[in-house]
Amino acid sequence: MLQVQNIRDHKEAYVTALTKRGLDAKEALEEVLSLDELRRATQAKLDETLSQSNTFSKEIGMLFKSGETQKANLLKEKTTQLKEQSKELQQALNDAADQLQKALYELPNIPNDLVPAGTDENDNEEVYKEGEIPTLDSEALPHWELAKKYDLIDFELGVKITGAGFPVYKGKGARLQRALITYFLDKNTAAGYTEYQVPHLVNEASGYGTGQLPDKEGQMYHVGMDDLYLIPTAEVPVTNLFRGDLLMHNQLPITCTGYTPCFRREAGSYGAHVRGLNRLHQFDKVEIVRIEHPDHSYAALDGMVDHVKEILRELKLPYRILRLCGGDLGFTSALTYDFEVFSTAQDRWLEISSVSNFETFQANRLKLRFKDSDGKNKLVHTLNGSALALPRVLAGILENYQTPNGIKIPEVLVPYCGFDIID
Repeated sequence: MLQVQNIRDHKEAYVTALTKRGLDAKEALEEVLSLDELRRATQAKLDETLSQSNTFSKEIGMLFKSGETQKANLLKEKTTQLKEQSKELQQALNDAADQLQKALYELPNIPNDLVPAGTDENDNEEVYKEGEIPTLDSEALPHWELAKKYDLIDFELGVKITGAGFPVYKGKGARLQRALITYFLDKNTAAGYTEYQVPHLVNEASGYGTGQLPDKEGQMYHVGMDDLYLIPTAEVPVTNLFRGDLLMHNQLPITCTGYTPCFRREAGSYGAHVRGLNRLHQFDKVEIVRIEHPDHSYAALDGMVDHVKEILRELKLPYRILRLCGGDLGFTSALTYDFEVFSTAQDRWLEISSVSNFETFQANRLKLRFKDSDGKNKLVHTLNGSALALPRVLAGILENYQTPNGIKIPEVLVPYCGFDIID
């Protein structure tokens, strides 16, 4: 969430920056400032009314003591009127604050200067590419056919149990899935991230804290009776571990990792491009989250990018990194790098990780601050990244490692799987 004072100080710069997202935000920003002026004016009137009421109350007591009953009763009548005015002003203040909060919640983050202008994924910038794309046999299959051939994943059984987008992993498919989760967690903890096991449902405050609400409300599964949401990513519960905290500067950085299933409605996702593991309603993901001093967050972002690079190098998967343009940038992000692995059998790139810096956007929603070395309370910067999302990594392994004799297992995963080929 943007800060009102920053909007006031940098309104024109914010209007210009948000054009990268394809937004004309001038009216929205002016509305925020108008609502803040109303809130502050109402607060001033309320404070004045309460102060006058308190003054009259003291005078009434003195007048009664001195026997000036008539004057005291007149002031009591005025005090009663002031109390009614105070109630009305308090309600008006609450309404103004609610309207201001709602307006702020609907504003996206300000893109970093590095974010290129653009309208959609076609305008993203490729900033890095590594790995050789393997040449496959002419009879090579896409992963959904491989999953069926080797009895690794049963998509139809998932439909029977739940519906489309909820696959069932079987045998060596389930073991490979578990191996990837453990491998990712081991890599993250070896890099200094503390592992957490967190709830898979969150309350509304958590959804607002990290910015999924109200922006992604239609994409999240909602348990109406309990007013809870199934998590779309471990970022939500892990980051909310620190909601409302005041940290000391020497506690930073805080680095976390966690594995969770993730749940996304993905409304309107149809067609061949979402076949198999390409787009699911339930999938597994290992996440990394960092709480950083603002001075160090972009160096931390670079470090997260390097960390994901190392994992993909060990898996020996061909990948590229994209810097997302304004039109493709997530609502909460100031700068995002997407990792994509090349699916040789599908002849297309598949997104497997997003690594983002949210700067103070989430921290302001979370009221997550730190006391700096100068003694002042400041908002932290929050960052997160997938390390990694499993479905498309698994798809890339199945497709890129297939041979006429079976599917080889990446060497780094063999100790985790207990087998080196699927045949």
